[in-house]
Amino acid sequence: MKLGIIISSNDPETVWNALRLGNFALGQGDTVNVFLLGRGVEAESLDTQHFTVTQAMQELVDRGGKIDACGTCLKLRNTEAGNVCAFSTMQDLYRLTRESDRVLTF
Repeated sequence: MKLGIIISSNDPETVWNALRLGNFALGQGDTVNVFLLGRGVEAESLDTQHFTVTQAMQELVDRGGKIDACGTCLKLRNTEAGNVCAFSTMQDLYRLTRESDRVLTF
C-alpha cells in the first residue's frame, strides 16, 4: 500500500504518533510519504523528554520513507527545510494525494 501522511500539527505527541504509524507501515512493507504543512513544518523543533520527533523522522527516512515540507509554510516562518525533509510545493502535495492509496491527516 502507498500511504500518504499529512501533518499540519505542531503538537509533539500528535506528530510523534503520526511518524510512529509511518514507521510501522514501512515495517509492514508499505510505501510512506509524509508532507509537513502549516504548523507541521515545525516538526524538527518539537522534541520533548517523552516525544522524540526528530528521531522518528530520521528513522522514517532511514527506512525508505520520504518527508517533504511545504516551502511556503517554511518561508512564512523564516526557516528552511531540515536535514530529513525536502523543500516542497503544492504540486508535491497534490502528487502525494493523487498517488497514495490512503491519505491520513494529523
